[in-house]
Amino acid sequence: MKTARADARQQGPPSRQSAAPEDPWATAAPLVRAAQVGDAIALNDLLSLLTPYVSRLCRPIALNNSADAVQEALIAVFQGLPRLKDPRALYAWVRTITVREAVRVAHRTERETPVCEFDDIAGPRSPELAVDVRDVLRRMSTEHRAVLVLRELEGLDERTASAILNISCGTLKSRLHRARHSFRKAWPR
Repeated sequence: MKTARADARQQGPPSRQSAAPEDPWATAAPLVRAAQVGDAIALNDLLSLLTPYVSRLCRPIALNNSADAVQEALIAVFQGLPRLKDPRALYAWVRTITVREAVRVAHRTERETPVCEFDDIAGPRSPELAVDVRDVLRRMSTEHRAVLVLRELEGLDERTASAILNISCGTLKSRLHRARHSFRKAWPR
């Protein structure tokens, strides 16, 4: 079991750009099974594996409340972990929970402010670009940020993204169109 834990931790969550032909999430399955039967070390290793992924999803949606969103999402994940039937579906399941929690936390906040850190945007990693992106995202609604994260950062199809957000495909398309239009209109370059 120790080798499965070490392999899963080294593998880490794949980014959209680094998806390998083999299923990288299969390495997390032994950790899930062990955590489901009460292995505290496996649960800790699973937390270490999921936290960066959950954080990457929460930052652009919940903005400066992303730490709260990450915490809420991880609590929901670990409370629901015993009910997860297929450990290979872990990351799709975690993504759904995380995005919904991030949207909930963002809605709970009366005033939205820019994130302190947003380093997951692809492209030239210049501080000016990150500041510009943060500023544009800060001015967008939570719903529009969530749609952009799922479609543009996660690369999900419309059906999957609409299921995660619990909205119809037509509503998702409309929000995505408006979000892209708002982003382009607000983009300073």
